Amino acid sequence: MPGDCAGVSMLTRRICPDRTLAACIMARFAPTDSAVSMKALIADLLTHAFNTLQADGRLPAGLAITEIQVERTRDPSHGDWASNLALALAKPAQQKPRDIAQALVAALPPSAAVIKTEIAGPGFINFFLTPESRFESVRRILADVNAFAHTDVGHGEKVLLEFVSANPTGPMHVGHGRGAAYGSALGNLLAATGFDVQREYYINDAGRQADVLAVSVFLRYLEAHGERVAIPSRAYPGEYVRHCADALKAKYGQQFFHPYPDVMQGLPADPDGEGDAIKMQKEAHLDALISRTRQLLGEDYRVLQDFALDTQLADIRRTLDAFNVSFDRWYSERTLADSGAIDKALARLRERGHVYEQDGAVWLRTSTLGDEKDRVLIRDNGIHTYFAADVAYHLDKLDRGFDTLIDVWGADHHGYIARVRAAIEALTGQGDRFHVALIQFVTLSSGRMGKRSGNFVTLADLIDEAGNDATRFFYLTRSPEVPLEFDIDLARSQTKDNPVYYIQYAHARVCSVLRKLADDGHAFDEAAGLQALTHLDSQEERGVLERLDSYPDILARAARDRAPHTLAHYLRDLASDFHVWYNGHKILIDDAAVRNARLALSVAVREVIAHGLDILGVNAPDSM
Repeated sequence: MPGDCAGVSMLTRRICPDRTLAACIMARFAPTDSAVSMKALIADLLTHAFNTLQADGRLPAGLAITEIQVERTRDPSHGDWASNLALALAKPAQQKPRDIAQALVAALPPSAAVIKTEIAGPGFINFFLTPESRFESVRRILADVNAFAHTDVGHGEKVLLEFVSANPTGPMHVGHGRGAAYGSALGNLLAATGFDVQREYYINDAGRQADVLAVSVFLRYLEAHGERVAIPSRAYPGEYVRHCADALKAKYGQQFFHPYPDVMQGLPADPDGEGDAIKMQKEAHLDALISRTRQLLGEDYRVLQDFALDTQLADIRRTLDAFNVSFDRWYSERTLADSGAIDKALARLRERGHVYEQDGAVWLRTSTLGDEKDRVLIRDNGIHTYFAADVAYHLDKLDRGFDTLIDVWGADHHGYIARVRAAIEALTGQGDRFHVALIQFVTLSSGRMGKRSGNFVTLADLIDEAGNDATRFFYLTRSPEVPLEFDIDLARSQTKDNPVYYIQYAHARVCSVLRKLADDGHAFDEAAGLQALTHLDSQEERGVLERLDSYPDILARAARDRAPHTLAHYLRDLASDFHVWYNGHKILIDDAAVRNARLALSVAVREVIAHGLDILGVNAPDSM
């Protein structure tokens, strides 16, 4: 029940994207009054009028509208809402805006929520709503917050959302955490607004980085057996590699052991210094070490490599589970080669005439499809590139029937977007179905970290220091396109300056009021509260009501813009509105009618906060 705080948490509140809008239509509204907010209601009424005028031939048949602008009026004497639709239609329809406005008003369907309309200025349409309509959001929220919040922006569009996809060669760091929080929240947001979303993690378990991990663990394994080893400068040096090697030794004992001098005999040197020439020598040393390790271990090489990859992937899974991030599928890069998907993609590119050979390599002609230059698919040594695997992976995504592909990448992959889009265009002619969200860098400010993993801060370290909820929320307070400075001290604080604490405190405050009500021997009478909503007539209460009414529109806009930070900011504003009202108006008063009305508003705020935090993957605690 809405009045019961027991079990109100992220774990028990689930989004219901499959609920139809009909579930939240109030019986007193006319059939067109099916929108979930007053703003959406006005837009629906205007859409109906526009369609009527087109059908009657009073507006050109080819005229289309993408979005109807509806805004609150600044002056209550001008009504509650206003639209500039007539002005927007005037030029393309070649008619006077006031004439269009008059025709639109005449064609508006009846609505129990609208008292009257007025045409103002050059052609604005002002809508005056009934006093009762101000409280409709409270009624709908208490009836079913999921139905109230759901807007069918996606219309069932099938979206494959791939995010995180960190190489399983080490722990997740704070940069990965931002992508994880964004992707997880975006998936929840899309699911809550009518999209059919599948969340996927692409496991980079093939190619050179997996070999580098294998030899890094192998050398530490030899060290664990008493060998004195030198770790190559281009290998993975983190302490996690040593832990993995210790686990390898504990499980397999001497199975992979070879004397270190035998491993290094005849290999090119690993020189000191910087510069391109030195870097090439370092890489040559590492490549030779990989080849030698493969030679010495034979079939055991894959056993060792799989152990190292599985160990790191298990650590990634644990971190993501703790961070409340889940996936519908974990997709192994190895399966692309094993299943023939890479060969299939290359064959299709050849059939379409986009592939050519030069200098012993196979190239994709991406320069004709928006990329700055052509790209290599197969090297002159016969080994396919990472790009070839990515091409095959994205072809597989489209072949699985997804309408839209959204990849969440780090900012350093900016230059990679054009070549992947070009490849998709070459394969399918549908490059416009591919979208990338670039996650900018994260820096840590103030506060000292208690733990470090090697020479970088892991996501697990940050969660330990700042807490899971604060870490997720702080990641989501800024657009992913903007660099983020993570203030650890602020994330730890319990003040109104900490946005997640301030929002959670609003939820907990309502729960505390309901507990106090019960302790005083009373109960929240929801029906009486809904009947007495007209008592909510203060300026602060109007502000809370207007904020609640805008929630479905906020969700719709956040989904269209793929911007979870829009929801984070809304929740902060709603909490602020609530706290201001709460501090100025006592809720548990003797007047039962007013008390129940204020409780109804409070519970509505709690329900929306819990719903919004659930989308962001943050808990809504009952007490703090």
